Amino acid sequence: MPALDVQAKLAILADAAKYDASCASSGTSKRHSQGRSKGIGSTEGMGICHAYAPDGRCISLLKILLTNSCIFDCAYCINRKSSNVRRARFTVEEVVALTLNFYKRNYIEGLFLSSGIIRSPDYTMEQLVRVARDLRTVHGFRGYIHLKTIPDAAPELIEAAGRWADRLSINIEMPTDAGLSAFAPEKDGARIRGAMGSLRGHIDEAKDATKRFRSAPRYAPAGQSTQMIVGADATRDSDIVATASGLYSRYRLRRVYYSAFSPIPDASSSLPPVRPPLVREHRLYQADWLMRFYGFAATEVQAATDDGWLPLDVDPKTAWALKHRELFPLDVNAAPREALLRVPGLGVRAVDAILKARRWRRLRLEDLARLTRSVDKVRAFLIADGWRPTALSDRLDLRGRLAVPARQLDLFAA
Repeated sequence: MPALDVQAKLAILADAAKYDASCASSGTSKRHSQGRSKGIGSTEGMGICHAYAPDGRCISLLKILLTNSCIFDCAYCINRKSSNVRRARFTVEEVVALTLNFYKRNYIEGLFLSSGIIRSPDYTMEQLVRVARDLRTVHGFRGYIHLKTIPDAAPELIEAAGRWADRLSINIEMPTDAGLSAFAPEKDGARIRGAMGSLRGHIDEAKDATKRFRSAPRYAPAGQSTQMIVGADATRDSDIVATASGLYSRYRLRRVYYSAFSPIPDASSSLPPVRPPLVREHRLYQADWLMRFYGFAATEVQAATDDGWLPLDVDPKTAWALKHRELFPLDVNAAPREALLRVPGLGVRAVDAILKARRWRRLRLEDLARLTRSVDKVRAFLIADGWRPTALSDRLDLRGRLAVPARQLDLFAA
């Protein structure tokens, strides 16, 4: 086989990186291993993804794998050892040059780098660290760097990665240890959690040092994240929510990413033949936000499920509110912030705007229409001056009236 040039490698390794959800928003177009979509306006340009910096800025990243070769044979992975895919591998120097060239042309503001495992976890991790270190020390690169960390690598290599990268992530892979054992027997959940715990320790130590010494070096200032595949096994959403909640509390993760399983060629018979609806992935992200930004405990999100599954026709907050009808309607002119955040259709910004506005006047329903785009949803759960939704709140078919139409669900699935 003739040697591949850098452009050919980029085509292969950027495409292989699209299954990693830890830097891009999902649901933009179909992610399928058995074909590529082409056309004007694609959000999946070769190697470019969008992520959010710690200060909230949306930034463009070069998103690639160092290699899609791997010594592991995880059943759900398109790059597994037994997969019949075209292989490629960048050198450290090629990744550095690509990053600098894209950056100088103002295509990107940073790098997202992951890899299959080649030779050994230590060897692969050392290559990843070299890329980040060379960018920082040899070329003075000050852009954003996100490195995928290999949990089986030596602790000193994982520790070194945080000196050069803004964010590190260690994939938990599957929501449960049973699922991991079934589909990736070469990986160990305890080792993955141990690496995440060690990484948290390094981050906490660095934060403490910077409080005491201004000159203390930064260490993974954007924190750590993880990703889990959903839909490859029968794990219920309630269990996924519990796993995510535990990860946030134990390791202070910045994000847990949920990646809907995508069918792969020559797949194991233990895997589903079709992917789960992407709206399920969307609902998990909504449930995640309820825990991170809206004050919901994991048990409350779990209470919004139907036999452990998040409903697809309504969002988790609406499902929770419909199961707690006795708490509504709330008086928008008197309810505390914590209660308003639980009203379906009200986001954090809308609630803050309501609290600010009601300091000067009592709010009417038409005032809410100017503060939120979801007034048709909130009107069933709020009392305002001149508005009391008695008949609407008592309707037995309220869930059907609030459900997302099938054509809108298709947008998420597409």
